[in-house]
Amino acid sequence: MSGTAEIVKRLLIGRALASDRHDEQLLPKRLALPVFCSDPISSVAYATEQILLVAGLGGAAYLSLASPIAAAVVVLLAIVVLSYRQTCYAYPSGGGAFVVSLDNFGERPALIAGAALLVDYVMTVAVSVVAGVLAITSRFPNLQTHAVLMSVGFVALLAFVNLRGLTESGKAFAIPTYAFILLTFLLLGTALYQATLGTGLPLASGAAEHLVATEKTGGFLTVLLALRAFASGCTALTGVEAISNGVPAFRPPKAKNAAATLVMMGALAIGMFSGVTVLALRMKARAYPDGFPSVISQLGAGVWGSNSWIYLLFQLATASILILAANTAFNGFPVLASILAQHRYLPRQLHNRGDRLVFSNGVLLLAGFAIALIVGFDANIDKLIQLYIVGVFTSFTLSQAGMVRHWNRLISVERNAATQRSYRRSQIINATGAAVTGLVLIIVVRYKFTGGAYIAMLAMAALFFVMKGINRHYRRVSDELVVDEGASLLRPSRIHAVVLVSRIHLPTMRALAYAQATRPSDLTALTVSVDADDAKELQEEWFRRDIEVPLTIIDSPYREMTQPILEYVRKLRRDNPRDVVTVFIPEYVVGRWWQQLLHNQSALRLKSRLLFQPGVMMISVPYQLRSKQGKDGWGVTPNPRGEAPPPSAAETADPRP
Repeated sequence: MSGTAEIVKRLLIGRALASDRHDEQLLPKRLALPVFCSDPISSVAYATEQILLVAGLGGAAYLSLASPIAAAVVVLLAIVVLSYRQTCYAYPSGGGAFVVSLDNFGERPALIAGAALLVDYVMTVAVSVVAGVLAITSRFPNLQTHAVLMSVGFVALLAFVNLRGLTESGKAFAIPTYAFILLTFLLLGTALYQATLGTGLPLASGAAEHLVATEKTGGFLTVLLALRAFASGCTALTGVEAISNGVPAFRPPKAKNAAATLVMMGALAIGMFSGVTVLALRMKARAYPDGFPSVISQLGAGVWGSNSWIYLLFQLATASILILAANTAFNGFPVLASILAQHRYLPRQLHNRGDRLVFSNGVLLLAGFAIALIVGFDANIDKLIQLYIVGVFTSFTLSQAGMVRHWNRLISVERNAATQRSYRRSQIINATGAAVTGLVLIIVVRYKFTGGAYIAMLAMAALFFVMKGINRHYRRVSDELVVDEGASLLRPSRIHAVVLVSRIHLPTMRALAYAQATRPSDLTALTVSVDADDAKELQEEWFRRDIEVPLTIIDSPYREMTQPILEYVRKLRRDNPRDVVTVFIPEYVVGRWWQQLLHNQSALRLKSRLLFQPGVMMISVPYQLRSKQGKDGWGVTPNPRGEAPPPSAAETADPRP
């Protein structure tokens, strides 16, 4: 990166943080609430509207269905919150539905859960931002024609803030989130005062409009309409799983703080959703297919007056929380993508933390997909909402079913009766959650499939097979690069001075052998340490194998690989200005162009920098990833016993241990 670009990057993103400052980025509960809970809290702004919109298809008389439907949503929300509270304690390492499913059901259910969550996070960003823009255009109708551009701009802004780190985003989003909570309860309190001690509740602006029935009702058809409205109202549950995915981001005690924040979020969401639904029915608010004006906007205008400053402030807070609801996904998606990458189901680049100790690649990838979705659907909330929540309840069901098996496994080995009873109570909670969310999933798929949910399901299926293919590729690479125990170096006839090492695998062994064959006056194996444990493990294996080349380890507290190597090479040049420094870079060549995207590109960056260093030669030592091409008679000798160590992942010339 050029000096100017580096300066601009630092001005925008901030100073790079050393790895040992990771604990400084952990969140207290007051900041974790706006970071992880903005999505379910913001659902208050449109969940009631979705219920009224569907119930109103049967005519004004069927709006009375909204009360029992909302009550059912509240019960479901409470069950899911209690269920995920168990998950926070049982799996404090994070990962949510993916990790729970992987531990209890195996690979395929885990990948289904992972794919469902990833798709849902993309949908969360798109729906939340578009809903926020809708709240703005409800107050300023002239901006409606710029909805797409505004939505794209807000996604870019959210990505930018999240690239600055968890603590930064938490502080930035805390005020709008708490402002919305406060103003919503103020709205409900003002309405209660008007209804009991004041002049009475006013009617909403759309109360006088006559609703024309567009759906057949009566008997079983009414039940079907109620189920459809319930499926739409379940948008109130989106984002509940984010805390269980992000437990590691909390300050110690992590599980306890995460569980407490989850309960706090559930109480706020239930209270606000219930109050808004009751108020909407009392004021006879109407929901419109295009969402304009929104139900919550009608309530604010009716209670406070459409020209009042507090109504304007409420609209701004509503728009802010709806847009910030996307921040739940900006924290959940990168963490989940990192865990999937760690298990070799996504490109390894998604597992790396950026300068600010956040998973920057995941943040950028999420923003890109969300922007494409917003542009593709023309920022239409009615179209986007149909794709929503299928992924949510898929992951809900798998996670809770996995927890049932988790408790059953613990109960089977526990001998203490009191502990068994405690486990059994937890199992009952999760079993109830699995049954209810599974039923809701069936309802959601039934009534949202033709409306657009099939697109989300196709995306989940495609992502499932993509992750399987990526994992298959990484496994094949690892199997092919295994170094047999007892293998020794065979010297070729080339020259070498410094060979870069990531870990001990076949490309490394070939580069070392090639380097020895050149018989340099000084030969060093060089690795950059970004993790002390990995460095120690590499050093121990290096000595155990008795590799005769000395190993030099350079510490890199900022996780930068290229710069430490450049400084090392420059020092060699300063100490020996007449010598030529030759850097050997081991790397392997994949068979398909798309496979190259799955491996770290640090070799390319390093070579581009070394090319301009005076007195420095660089040699790539390629290893073609085809078994028949890897056995050309030099590099390693076969292990006579035919034994091999367990496979490990390899990176393209990544100079980390």
